[in-house]
Amino acid sequence: MWSPEREAQAPTGGDPAGLLPPEWEEDEERMSFLFSAFKRSREVNSTDWDSKMGFWAPLVLSHSRRQGVVRLRLRDLQEAFQRKGSVPLGLATVLQDLLRRGELQRESDFMASVDSSWISWGVGVFLLKPLKWTLSNMLGDHKVPAEEVLVAVELLKEKAEEVYRLYQNSPLSSHPVVALSELSALCANSCPDERTFYLVLLQLQKEKRVTVLEQNGEKIVKFARGPHAKVSPVNDVDVGVYQLMQSEQLLSRKVESLSQESERCKEEARRACRAGKKQLALRSLKAKQRTEKRIEALHAKLDTVQGILDRIYASQTDQMVFNAYQAGVGALKLSMKDVTVEKAESLVDQIQELCDTQDEVSQTLAGGVTNGLDFDSEELEKELDILLQDTTTEPLNLLEPPQETTLYTNSVPKPRILDAELEAELEKLSLSEGGLIPSSKSPKRQLEPTL
Repeated sequence: MWSPEREAQAPTGGDPAGLLPPEWEEDEERMSFLFSAFKRSREVNSTDWDSKMGFWAPLVLSHSRRQGVVRLRLRDLQEAFQRKGSVPLGLATVLQDLLRRGELQRESDFMASVDSSWISWGVGVFLLKPLKWTLSNMLGDHKVPAEEVLVAVELLKEKAEEVYRLYQNSPLSSHPVVALSELSALCANSCPDERTFYLVLLQLQKEKRVTVLEQNGEKIVKFARGPHAKVSPVNDVDVGVYQLMQSEQLLSRKVESLSQESERCKEEARRACRAGKKQLALRSLKAKQRTEKRIEALHAKLDTVQGILDRIYASQTDQMVFNAYQAGVGALKLSMKDVTVEKAESLVDQIQELCDTQDEVSQTLAGGVTNGLDFDSEELEKELDILLQDTTTEPLNLLEPPQETTLYTNSVPKPRILDAELEAELEKLSLSEGGLIPSSKSPKRQLEPTL
């Protein structure tokens, strides 16, 4: 339960270096303005008011998120945001504005908003407000006292989601009912103090994801089966399964204890034998045998309890599968509501008829258009035979290309003309043209002018 010592150990602020805005250390004039008090009304100077509020409101919430807390007090914030011995004078106004916008909520108001039957067990956890706080609220004074605890609404929702995921990923999720003490131990790292843990449970209760019940002086918590499901009230089956789980844990602890006792008797008998104390060794062995018989009896009971639990878990799985099948059948019925065998056969016949019509249209179009001319195929055959006979008597080499332009690689090449023949022919041409062009092979032969 809560105590002043545990409350004093809870995080109270102190931003680590590097997480504050840059102007915190660089702009003295800006920080002097931000540390000054707000005007009595926003209408006096809305620009200055909005500038301060836009700086402090996000900083307060981000500070709480970094600290991992959902509960905050004005006194803690003033200590956390001290700068060169100065305390921000407008933090109370900032908290009032956050309360007005619903981003913060008084802890007492949040408790009152949750309709639960188990809130009585937590009365000793939450301190009653001093009388002056109650009177100030009755008189209409909405100032935030330095010691009043406020709850960051969005941060509490995030913390509740974190605790729910932690439970879902733990072995405790094998059954929806779990002891409050076991859940508290599971959430020790997520919830920095016991009051935060209780606030998280209240938030989960508000979201209808958990319900808390007291059974034989012990608090038990029942979780919803799925992330989007609503929790159902604790019934006799849940209580029975919870009692079986507690019995299983108790039997397991007894078996472990008796096993250690058996080993201790065995060790005592060994030491007695070494010391020559035969009677003492025999008594130790008898005690060991009696302990082992008790262990066997407890193992039989433990196997029975575990078998019952296994059957219960299997039946729960079967119920989930049955529900899934039932939902699938319902969906299939809806999807096949207007589909029958007769309709399917009629649809197939229509498709086949359309395909046949398309084939006939394609064949008709492939026949072509004759423009009203009807050619006799026999006459065409006769004319073709006459042309073939003419080609046999007078062959037409229309398709034979000239030999000079043949480019096929398998054609017979023409005989190669020698260079000497070309030179002789060139010399003849030179002589016929008056001897102006000498032969390239006879440089010394010169034509003499005619005398």
